[in-house]
Amino acid sequence: MAKKSKRFRKDSEQVAGKEALPLNEAVKILKSFDSTKFDQSVEIAMRLGIDSKQADQIVRGSLVLPHGIGKSQRVIVFAKGDLVAAAEEAGADEVGQEELATKIKGGWVDFDACIASPDMMGLVGPLGKILGPRGLMPSPRAGTVTPDVASVVKEYKAGKVEFRNDSSGIVHALVGRMSFDQKQLEENIQAFMDHIMGLKPAAVKGVYLKGVSISATMSPGVPIAA
Repeated sequence: MAKKSKRFRKDSEQVAGKEALPLNEAVKILKSFDSTKFDQSVEIAMRLGIDSKQADQIVRGSLVLPHGIGKSQRVIVFAKGDLVAAAEEAGADEVGQEELATKIKGGWVDFDACIASPDMMGLVGPLGKILGPRGLMPSPRAGTVTPDVASVVKEYKAGKVEFRNDSSGIVHALVGRMSFDQKQLEENIQAFMDHIMGLKPAAVKGVYLKGVSISATMSPGVPIAA
């Protein structure tokens, strides 16, 4: 633990007091922190000038990043009839109805995305208390309640990420891994930033984007000039 702290302090010195940096410089500094034996995740945090208590200022959704997120996402699907085979063929890790809901009620949440066809929401709705706090609850706005479950499964398998602002107005998302090259990280980060900027709620007055930073699993944040 002491070794980690020493490295973290050393990395922090590189960004301490720095102004927000151009994207390419920020990514270059972040990649210089890569001194661990495992492939760290890279995350973006965007601080928005929204009132998270107002429903018309919530920023949420999903998008497929240009280069994926560097990990295989475990996807489950609530569907019946012909959609079961379609979801399985698209790569879903598990497809079901009542038995899948019972499994989740029992505490199983070993998956990264949950997709449901509209006719299954009566069954999925009661799972909100378990799935909601983990960001796993299917919703039409996020595109995870859909009659075309196969297409959405393929998107998540290709690296689709979901996001929703937290109570302090910050949107967090995984945008890649430290093993990605400079250009891949830059393009993923830029795509995410552009997407969030395009979702500015009409009710927001004043400054919408207040700050952006990127960080790895075991690194300090590096500020980006937006």
